[in-house]
Amino acid sequence: MKEKISATWLKGLAFETEVDGHKIYMDAMADNGGQNTGPRPKPLMLVALAGCTGMDVVSILRKMRQEVESFSVDVEGDITEEHPKHFSGMKVIYRLKGKDLSMEKVEKAVELSKSRYCGVSHNYKDSFSIAHEIILEE
Repeated sequence: MKEKISATWLKGLAFETEVDGHKIYMDAMADNGGQNTGPRPKPLMLVALAGCTGMDVVSILRKMRQEVESFSVDVEGDITEEHPKHFSGMKVIYRLKGKDLSMEKVEKAVELSKSRYCGVSHNYKDSFSIAHEIILEE
């Protein structure tokens, strides 16, 4: 199986791509020669991790019959100062609210996502550390 995308240069430093039928525009900030018409590529790496693990955790918790009322995933990335500037670590923060949520089950869902299901996390783990935090809100 293969995944493939094509990014087409528009002008300046702007590129357009299509992923699963959805157009995404990428660009640099004006200070770096772009026009800021879209996000930069590195933050999209954070988005990929948040989406991948978030979908896993929600799916797993549903199977565990946990009633999740609200759920968000924050991903913070530490970027090196030297070139090539790259992520040296990430932290994933899971925020959940729901009726009688079990911390034990949420921890298990996060662990399963991290160790078994999230392909993005799997790809990143050999390049930098990924920390996890779970916050159950009232």
